[in-house]
Amino acid sequence: MRYFYFFLWLALPVFSYAQPPYEVNADRLNQTLEELAGFGRNSDGAPNRVAFSDGDLKAHVYVRELMNQAGLETSIDPAGNIIGRREGKNPGLKPLALGSHIDMVPLGGNYDGCVGSMAAIEVAKTLEEKEIHLQHPLEVIIFTDEEGGLTGSRALAGALKKQALEVVNSTGYSMGAGIERLGGDTARLAEAIRPRGSLAAFLELHIEQGGILDREKIDIGVVEGIVGLRWWDVTISGMANHAGTTPMLLRQDALLASARFIQAVNEEALKMEGSQVATVGRIQAAPGAPNVIPGKVVLSLEIRDLSDAVIDALYKNITNRAEEIAKSSGTTIDFKVLDATGRPALTAPFIQNEIGKAADALKLSRKQMQSGAGHDAQDMALICPVGMIFIPSKNGISHSPDEYSSPEDIANGANTLLNTLLQLDSSISE
Repeated sequence: MRYFYFFLWLALPVFSYAQPPYEVNADRLNQTLEELAGFGRNSDGAPNRVAFSDGDLKAHVYVRELMNQAGLETSIDPAGNIIGRREGKNPGLKPLALGSHIDMVPLGGNYDGCVGSMAAIEVAKTLEEKEIHLQHPLEVIIFTDEEGGLTGSRALAGALKKQALEVVNSTGYSMGAGIERLGGDTARLAEAIRPRGSLAAFLELHIEQGGILDREKIDIGVVEGIVGLRWWDVTISGMANHAGTTPMLLRQDALLASARFIQAVNEEALKMEGSQVATVGRIQAAPGAPNVIPGKVVLSLEIRDLSDAVIDALYKNITNRAEEIAKSSGTTIDFKVLDATGRPALTAPFIQNEIGKAADALKLSRKQMQSGAGHDAQDMALICPVGMIFIPSKNGISHSPDEYSSPEDIANGANTLLNTLLQLDSSISE
C-alpha cells in the first residue's frame, strides 16, 4: 500500500496542473516577416506587392517553401490559394484551419495579412518541432488576392462570381489571369469550393486596422464579428447654368445639394446609438468648369455595421434626408446599389471564449471588439465557425508603408493563435 501512495503522489502533478501555455519561436517568426517584406518592392524600396504581380508570385514560392519546412504537405487549389495540410491523429475529424493573405494594396504595408500568414506557418512549425500531434487535421491557407475582393476565400465559399474574373487590378492582370499566374485553374473553380460544415473551425490572426488596441495599450483583440458593408452610387441631378448670370435664388446647384447630403450622412450616423459608420469617400461634379453651376454630381455612399438591420435603418434615415434636400434644392437624388458588398459575419462565441482563455493563460490583456474592415474570415464564416485575433497596429495605421506592429505584439498574437488552436483541438469533438 505504501508503494501505491508513492506512485499516486508521483502522478499527481500530471493530473493536477494544466499544461503551461506553449510559445512559438518569436525570433524566427519576425525573421520570416522581414524576409517576406523583401518581395515586391518598387525601385525606390517602397512596398508594392499587389496580387498577381511578379513580387506576389515570388512571395508565393517563398511561402510555400516555408510551409514545406514546417512539415505541411502543400498544394495550390484552382483559385490559386496555397493549402498546407498536416494530418491529425483522428483522420475522421474535420480539419482545423488557420491562415490569412500576403498580397497588399498598392504602396501598402508589410503587416496587413502577412502577420497572420507567417504566424499560421510558425504555429505549424512549432507543432512539428515540439512533436505535438493534433487530433484534428490542420490546414494552413494562404488566400489569393484578399485586397482585390477576397478572391481566394470567396472561391472556397462558392461566392466568387464569374464576372469577377474579368476585373482588372492595378497590375494590369484580370482576376482570372492572375489566378492562372499563381498556378490556379479558373476552369476548375468549382473544385475549390468547401461545403458548409467541411471544416471544424477557422482562425485568423490580423493586425487591428484601427488605433483602439494601441491607444488603450491592450495586447489582444477578441473579435466579435466582421462588419457588413454596402455601397451605393448616389446621383444628384440639378441644372447646369452660367455661374455669372444665374441669380443665387434661381439655381439648381447639384454640388451645393451634394454638400448638404454629405453633411446629412454624417449627422444621421451620429444620431444612432452604436458603432455604425457611414462615409462619402468619392465625389465627381460635372461639367467641372469654374464658371458653370454643376448640373450633376455622382458620389459614393458606404455604410458598415455588424447588423444588417442597423444598416437598413441608417440607409432609410439617409434617404429620408435626401428627399428633403432634393425638394428644397430643386434637384433629384437617386441611389444605385452596387454589387461589391459584404454581409456581417459574426465570430463563434465558443471560439471567442477559447481566444480569451488563451490570452489569459499567457497573461495578456484583452478586449472584445468588432472588425470594421473585411477579412478572409468573413467568407470562411459561410463554411464553418470562425474566430479572429487582433494585435495592435502602431497609431492605428494600415494600408500604408508606415504600418507597423512590434515584434512583441506579433509574438503575443502568434502565441494566442497557437494556444487557441490547441484548446479547440481538445474541445471540439464530432
